[in-house]
Amino acid sequence: MTDTTKFKAWRVEESNGEYAGSEQTLSVSDLPDNEVLIKVTHSSLNYKDALSASGNKGVTREFPHTPGIDAAGEVVKASGGPLSPGDAVLVTGYDLGMNTDGGFGEYIRVPAAWCVPMPSGWDARTAMIYGTAGLTAGLCVKKLLTMGAAPEQGKVVVSGASGAVGSVAVEILAGLGFDVVAVSGKAEHADSLKKLGATEVLGRETFESTKKPMLKPVFANGIDTVGGAPLAEMLKQILPGGSVSCCGLVAGLQLETTVLPFILRGNNLLGIDSVEILLSEKQLIWGRLSGEWACPATEASARDIVRAELDSALSAFLKGQSSGKIVLDHSR
Repeated sequence: MTDTTKFKAWRVEESNGEYAGSEQTLSVSDLPDNEVLIKVTHSSLNYKDALSASGNKGVTREFPHTPGIDAAGEVVKASGGPLSPGDAVLVTGYDLGMNTDGGFGEYIRVPAAWCVPMPSGWDARTAMIYGTAGLTAGLCVKKLLTMGAAPEQGKVVVSGASGAVGSVAVEILAGLGFDVVAVSGKAEHADSLKKLGATEVLGRETFESTKKPMLKPVFANGIDTVGGAPLAEMLKQILPGGSVSCCGLVAGLQLETTVLPFILRGNNLLGIDSVEILLSEKQLIWGRLSGEWACPATEASARDIVRAELDSALSAFLKGQSSGKIVLDHSR
């Protein structure tokens, strides 16, 4: 392995304000000068990857660029930290795939502090079935549990339930014994959500915007993966003392609400960050996902794609047409 070693990457370029991705051949020397060189065998598709690929400067400032905020594979070289060649690792978050070339390439070079040893019992593909989406879902659940959420309190609702984060959250919560209500704008996925453990599947109209500052409390706790008006409406329907973990923005950045859910019902809005949190916090969630929080239905339903399919798969994210977990396999 030398810096002249060639590899394939799906790279996004800008031309006259238009952005397009294609498979290109790069050299290891093209990668940033960091401590750990990793041969990537699998990556995972996320909404943020779709934003990067479409030229969103809030995600990626400079092009050409290789997206992919998740990566799993094997250490090739390590000049710092406890890692050694041959170690199986996964990398999610931090700057990977944003302004540092990411997992849509067969090699990445990243700081040692970004790397997590592969959890026991997992291979790279399994790790990427979960990826940032699974990590985020796990963090959402953990925060609800920390606030005292328990099955006997009543129903827990998950918005955007057919998406990558929501689907994992549904299966984790169901496995913990919660009565899970899944909310999705995709009626055709109702059966698959019930296979994940949802006891009830409701349409997107459940959280359509209303002018009322409060609504009848229905749910003990909630996980919101979409933001915007659906989050505002969810907050109006949480039972006294309940909490909502929020982690998404596909329905909008703005949150138009009142203080009433917080001062009349004592509700809690819990923000979730899966990008810049401590590595130890990530390792804790990975350990649970590879153990007592394992999601066998999610693992069984995940689908693999190759680099040539990335353009259409990422476009589906932006159109709200993607569902479940999608894994990029570099070996095919």
